[in-house]
Amino acid sequence: MKAKVKKVLAVIIVLLVAFGWYATCLGVGPVESIKDTMKFGLDINGGVYVVLEADQEEVAKLSDEDLKQVMEQTRAVLNNRVNAMGISEATVSIEGTDRLRVEMPGVDNAEEAIQQIGQTAQLSFLLADGTVVLTGEDVKDAGIDTDTENGGYKINLEFTSSGADKFTEGTRKASSGNVQVNEVFQQVGVDKTAIVIMLDNNIVTAPTCKQTIAQASCEITSAGGGYSKEDASNTAALIKGGALPISLHDITSSVQTATIGEDALNKSVVAGLIGLGLVFLLMILVYNILGLFADIALMLYVLIVLWVMVLMGTVLTLPGIAGIILSIGMAVDANVIIFSRIKEEIAKGKTVRVAVDQGFKNALTTVLDAQITTLIAAVVLYEIGSTTVRGFALTLMIGIVVSIFTAVVITQLFVGIIAESKRFGKNKFFGVSEDGVPKKLIKREFSFLKNRKIFYAISTCIIVAGLVFSLVRGFNYGIDFTGGTMMQIDMGKAVSSEEVKDSLKEYDLKDLSVVLSGKNNEQVIIKTVNALDSEARQDVIRTLGDKFGITEKDVLASEEFGPTVGKELKTNAVKAVLIAAICMLLYIIFRFKSWKYGVASVAGLVHDVLIVLSFYAIFHVTINNPFIAGILTVVGYSINDTIVVFDRIRENRKLHHRKQSNEEIINHSINQTIDRSVMTSLTTLVGMLALFFMVSTSIREFVLPLIVGVLVGTYSSVFLCSPMFYEMSKNDGKSKYVRENKGK
Repeated sequence: MKAKVKKVLAVIIVLLVAFGWYATCLGVGPVESIKDTMKFGLDINGGVYVVLEADQEEVAKLSDEDLKQVMEQTRAVLNNRVNAMGISEATVSIEGTDRLRVEMPGVDNAEEAIQQIGQTAQLSFLLADGTVVLTGEDVKDAGIDTDTENGGYKINLEFTSSGADKFTEGTRKASSGNVQVNEVFQQVGVDKTAIVIMLDNNIVTAPTCKQTIAQASCEITSAGGGYSKEDASNTAALIKGGALPISLHDITSSVQTATIGEDALNKSVVAGLIGLGLVFLLMILVYNILGLFADIALMLYVLIVLWVMVLMGTVLTLPGIAGIILSIGMAVDANVIIFSRIKEEIAKGKTVRVAVDQGFKNALTTVLDAQITTLIAAVVLYEIGSTTVRGFALTLMIGIVVSIFTAVVITQLFVGIIAESKRFGKNKFFGVSEDGVPKKLIKREFSFLKNRKIFYAISTCIIVAGLVFSLVRGFNYGIDFTGGTMMQIDMGKAVSSEEVKDSLKEYDLKDLSVVLSGKNNEQVIIKTVNALDSEARQDVIRTLGDKFGITEKDVLASEEFGPTVGKELKTNAVKAVLIAAICMLLYIIFRFKSWKYGVASVAGLVHDVLIVLSFYAIFHVTINNPFIAGILTVVGYSINDTIVVFDRIRENRKLHHRKQSNEEIINHSINQTIDRSVMTSLTTLVGMLALFFMVSTSIREFVLPLIVGVLVGTYSSVFLCSPMFYEMSKNDGKSKYVRENKGK
């Protein structure tokens, strides 16, 4: 590409970045701002989600194919039900093989909504004596209309052809007045001429029938002024929902108000911008003009990630924001690797222009290997993780792919222009002194292998301490692992935790904790290992209302996890790490053509996971669902760092195996890449720390294992993985006689 074309293209990119950020933040013409365009999750917009599990006895009777069909039919029925309730953008999706996740954004009365969708038994039309007339399968449609005769609203029903025949016969019997009301219906005042519509064991409505209705439709009216619109809509929704092919019960549910979500979003955006600004500043301070152009590429990177998410219809969650911030660190890493290689080529005596071309070529393999191994972890996380964790994994995957493009294409364009410039194409602008010595953050060379036994001992002590704490005291599992309930309530005034506990004594809540939060401690966070369903939570709220004057509107958030969910989370965590480790091992063996690199890398992963677990055991930090995402991301990040070091060892062994010993090559390789390891860790930590200190607890739960993992991953790749590779390869190249007689 000609120099003039490159310059024009660079100017266009700068203008596009400036315009893109302006349009993203404020909107331009028909293009709305990213805040108005992006789809946000329930943890930001507020709303309700509930996970329903099929009855396991019924599941056991079905083949895999039949279960798949039944769950799809059930999903369709529930989808009709929530749509009929008029909830905008409600979604029903299948999770795993026997679960359904229902999300209802912007729901005001959360508990009522959960009860509505959670009614799972078959719909039945009965005579007053309990005889079944027809079932929900015979109902074709249900809706509402204004009731001009009685006022208010009425419910319109439409039946299938077979349902119409059954309904005709049922109304004939009911209208005759000869039906004997059974004891159950007598207790609730059901008339002998009624057609009782029941869902589960509850009466939806029991309209009376004055005459035989010999047609495929009918109206349900209320003589006392008609139904209210809400009552008519809810009743029609339950009827239209029809008969569920299989019984369901809720195992997890969450309620989040928009107030908390919007506050968390605003704080996340501010924290993200501060983190991004600090990364930009750090890049300029360390890499000068190269850092400036890397920052332009990073700004384009963030724009592309955000708008790709919009075009894909991806739902942005709070964990997803953490994923974007983390992926920025990954994007910086690619630039740091490239800049380091360019400096090394200049130090070898090459011209700046040649060094830039060669540096990009040498760095490309490292960048791809490092990012692909991280991508493996993200893919596994997406496949195995829960819906919330998937949002984190998806943004991370998008970020990794885009970072390769911006680093390899955009950064290369700008750096190439500088290299061809008479004014800037000089050593000092590429981090190299005029005498050819590259500037380094860490100028001294260390003998890492010499002290490897000390590093082994340090890691062993930490892991043993973690094991002791985990056996003696146990891990501090959150309610999503143990099963339980969390409620965050705005009390409207400062209260003591003991007052709240005293008011809840009648419920015998196990491991009850009440934590004060919010401005002036006017909010309380109540946690218990009792898995309280929606009805039980309402009872708790009513009790607190009698004592403190709160209502359901004061409930800012609530979550409930069944005990089976926690067991699956633990299983999935182990499964995810094992699958990711195996996939990475195979990839590394394939790319490096040696099992030793792969085994040393995976040994480092095991070490990092054990160290993070030890940290959680020693400091009794809560382990919950986000922890899985954190652990797997730690695995991906750690392997990323190790790959960079191993790639340099592999290269140096090919070039210098005859001139230097294996120990000298490995030590030199680590020292060559130490600046990159430190710089990447710094840029990643800067963004993570901003999120940790400025945003909500839910984000901190994602960020904490990442912060610990970044530090541990950097430590292991430098001080452990390379020494372990040395232990396995120190006899490489020696004769068979020397290997067999070593130590004799």
